[in-house]
Amino acid sequence: MNPGAQSTQPATRLLFIEDNAALLQNLYDYFEDQGYQLDSARDGPSGLHLASDGDYDLIVLDLTLPRLDGLELCHRLRQDSHVNTPILMLTARDAVEQRVAGLRAGADDYLVKPFALVELHARIEALLRRSRRPATAQVHYADVTLDLANASARRAGQTLILTPTELKLLDALLRAAPRLVRRSELERLLWLDEPPDSDALRTHIHSLRRVLDRPFDVPLIETVRGLGYRIALPDGA
Repeated sequence: MNPGAQSTQPATRLLFIEDNAALLQNLYDYFEDQGYQLDSARDGPSGLHLASDGDYDLIVLDLTLPRLDGLELCHRLRQDSHVNTPILMLTARDAVEQRVAGLRAGADDYLVKPFALVELHARIEALLRRSRRPATAQVHYADVTLDLANASARRAGQTLILTPTELKLLDALLRAAPRLVRRSELERLLWLDEPPDSDALRTHIHSLRRVLDRPFDVPLIETVRGLGYRIALPDGA
């Protein structure tokens, strides 16, 4: 490592799943100099294998990959392999629907190509900070139990498969329940002072609802239009 470079947790392990050889070399040059330990894959199946079996702190995943695209890979990691490692998705597509699709597949953040390496580094650091926040005791509300220490959640005795971002959202909403949590508070929790765009929080809430509410008779997440969200039992429940 360059003696003048600032170390950022030398033990931190990143997995880059990217098929562009030139970009991958640039990523290695930059992040190895920052003290990270790196692995990489250049196609979807190889990336899926490494991400499922490896003990990584964060995965940087390209949307467009040979043999298995990034959306499907992300979906399989979350739904089939139950990998809860933070995922930052890279995309050359600036369309809102592509970014939303990435978040719905289970990505925690995204960055549109071309990008500056310092911005990617800042996004990675922010995701790592969020994932490493000390977990407190279990949180209970209604029939929901959340244990951040074990990255696990249950409702009515059923295990909920959630991404790290969805776990953090659920934690914030449960700790406040049944009080309102403002949009600005949730955005600051997830992205500090730089939320990706106005649809990102709504997309994550939508994904959380699909797991927390839709399979059950009583929905818990309530939208307070123009203000934020809360978890509360409906009147009479």
